[in-house]
Amino acid sequence: MYIIIVGLGGIGRSLVKQAVEHGNNVVVIDHEEARCSEILEHYDILAITGNATDKSTLEEAGIDRTDAFVATTSDDAVNLMTCWLAKRFHVPTVVAIVNQSAHAEFFKEVGVRISENPDDLVASRLYYWTENPQLQQLASIPGGSIFEIVADEGAPIVGHEIHELKVKDFVFIAIRRVGGSLIIPSGNVRIQAGDTFTVFTKKRPRTTACGS
Repeated sequence: MYIIIVGLGGIGRSLVKQAVEHGNNVVVIDHEEARCSEILEHYDILAITGNATDKSTLEEAGIDRTDAFVATTSDDAVNLMTCWLAKRFHVPTVVAIVNQSAHAEFFKEVGVRISENPDDLVASRLYYWTENPQLQQLASIPGGSIFEIVADEGAPIVGHEIHELKVKDFVFIAIRRVGGSLIIPSGNVRIQAGDTFTVFTKKRPRTTACGS
């Protein structure tokens, strides 16, 4: 996949790392030459120093053959403009960070897939952990959350089959057993100590369900 990433802040650099590790062809655009030089010391990619809202810069980056375009700067105006241009070039997948939630509708009107302010996401995740220290939230989606929880040794659910559990508004998606085996949950699966559950819940989960 051919990916253009705009912005080499913390998110942009992390995205470059993941994209390269997955074997993609990556081009980055940043207005700071030092950032472009630094990223080239670590990855075999194309780094362009320039203004991503400039059509000629995008053409130099290969926008006409791009499969995915991601805007990660801290400036919503820059992100929106670059995404609008990417849409004009008919890039199939256009994604952006939205730093201020009030701007989200502008991106949606352009047809951009958005991610919330990363600082807010991190803050929400940290607060979630303070309330639910035994849970690892994987995603928050409309109507509920997807999370992981481990059945500790001595937890009340260990030794019971799933159909025996008296829980409401929970859907067991998968169970990862010690040793790495993945189990698709059914009512007669007996829970073992160390099992890691991936669960969807419509309500805020309580840590007393599986904890010791």
